[in-house]
Amino acid sequence: MIAFRDVNFKLLVVEQLMYGDKTLTPAFDMREHMRARGVEDLHTYIEQNALEHTVLDEARAYFEALEIPAGLLTTVEELTFDGGLQVFMECAPIWDGEDDLFDLHSLDDLDLLPNLKLFSGAEMLELMLPDGLEILAARGIAVR
Repeated sequence: MIAFRDVNFKLLVVEQLMYGDKTLTPAFDMREHMRARGVEDLHTYIEQNALEHTVLDEARAYFEALEIPAGLLTTVEELTFDGGLQVFMECAPIWDGEDDLFDLHSLDDLDLLPNLKLFSGAEMLELMLPDGLEILAARGIAVR
């Protein structure tokens, strides 16, 4: 099993493979997942349990345990960091993007993506990791 050091970095990879390329299947759908557990109205459930600013336990468990085949990792040529990513909405369905819930903590997992060519969201990366742009540049990864 390939281990990611930063689960938020892993979420960016999942976004690309599961919701972008659609090569990592099946796509995780929090609403369906919770319906199977008897929760019909996800927003009400989140509000009643004061879970607005957190990753739901069910999503955390799913994505942390999710195995991504090495072959799929080699197909990743672009990553995007944006507050509106589908994977973020599956993890925290009513997250407002106004906190550091999904901030990257390191770029150590770049080693898992040998063909990465572009990282979109450079201005956000610079806020999260002050040396992030330098790390990408040293690896020949373009930023946008």
